[in-house]
Formats: sequence, structure tokens, C-alpha cells
Amino acid sequence: MLLLNGPNLGVLGRREPEIYGTDTLADIEAAVAEEVRAQGWEVLSVQHDGEGDLVGAIHRHGESTVGAIVNPGALMIAGWSLRDALASYAPPWVEVHLSNVWARERFRHESVIAPLASGVVVGLGAFGYRLAARALLHLAAAPRHSPHSANGEVGGRTP
Repeated sequence: MLLLNGPNLGVLGRREPEIYGTDTLADIEAAVAEEVRAQGWEVLSVQHDGEGDLVGAIHRHGESTVGAIVNPGALMIAGWSLRDALASYAPPWVEVHLSNVWARERFRHESVIAPLASGVVVGLGAFGYRLAARALLHLAAAPRHSPHSANGEVGGRTP
């Protein structure tokens, strides 16, 4: 399973703990690995501050992973190349945000990638990653999952 974390998430635990909590990225990686271990899954964790590096990771690991947890950080707002890369990622994936982005500044209220995700977990801190891992286990066990309809619509909307 791919665990993809975007800009500024490499300094979790130190960066604004009143918003993002005190768990480090290593703590989150360990929690996700524990969550999926019983199913024989391994976690490939990738964190980059640059959008191009995240896009490259999706392309490199798209065919070798069974699903992904994606925290794009602020790239949720205008990460168009990240969005395009995720549009070509066939396995299910879940967008995660530690904080409740809709309870924060208005510019954080829309994600350009969320319409493509199998689901979104927001505002539950580090525990949100565990929930996303559980969701991916469920989705992988279900018959072929695709959030996209044949005409390219996602959740009733055209992406």
C-alpha cells in the first residue's frame, strides 16, 4: 500500500501541534503498517515537499500497490499535476487531512483531488490514517472497486 504525504508533512509533531497534533510521520507510518499487517500488506511510505516528486512516486508505484492513502497537504488546493497523476492511479485511494479543513481558512475548503478519491477522511488527526487504511482493506476485499462511472463521472459529478 502506498502512503503518500505532501508538503510540510515531514515535520509533523513539530509543526503547529495545536492544529496537526504531536504524532510524527514515523508514528503515523507505524500505525498504518500495524493496521494492515494482518492482511499481509506492507506500507511503502513516500513524503515529498515538491509536487513533481509526488507525481513521480504515483507513476513509479501505481502498478505495484493495492491502494493508497494520500495526504496532499496544501496541494489539495491547486495540485493539478498531482490530480492528473491520481486520475491514472487505478487502485482505490483515500484522501486524508489531519485537521478539519472546512473549519479553517476559506481557501482550504475545496480539494481539487477529492472528487477522484474513493473516500475522504478529514479532521480526525493521526487516527484518520488508520481509518483510511481500514477503508482500503475493505475496498480491496470488495468486488472491483471504481469510484468512476463509465462516462467519467465521479460521485455524480464530472471531474
